[in-house]
Amino acid sequence: MGGRIGLPDEEWSLIGPLLPAEGGRGCRPAGDNRPFFEGMMWIARTGAQWRHLPEEYGKWNSVFRRYRRWVTTGVFEAMLETLAGAVERDGRADMIDSTVVRAHHCAVGIKKGLARPRRLADREAASPPNSMPAAMSEVARSPLS
Repeated sequence: MGGRIGLPDEEWSLIGPLLPAEGGRGCRPAGDNRPFFEGMMWIARTGAQWRHLPEEYGKWNSVFRRYRRWVTTGVFEAMLETLAGAVERDGRADMIDSTVVRAHHCAVGIKKGLARPRRLADREAASPPNSMPAAMSEVARSPLS
């Protein structure tokens, strides 16, 4: 299983009990949560489409349906709250969210080589002239006779 993204048994022992037990649909058994969860992790880490999920995680549609069910029922939110409360603040593990993540200047569209932002005067000098010259605007403002 060369490209498999899996969880060590130690991590699964923490996460596994937080996932709901799945009941089978009809005559089919539900299956173990671990390959489904690892398939979800594979999608999250690779950014691939669900249809490209390797077969070793199960059928992509089954993994996707379980993912959607867990999202709508709040399983991931409850898991995050539980794990955040369990983490000891001893300097070895910290949790971050998007409010503390800053993008690199390359990610926000700043062109290479611009060391400083341009001043307003520089932008005005470089901008094209107005389509209506000042003389035209004065005539347009004069009272009609």
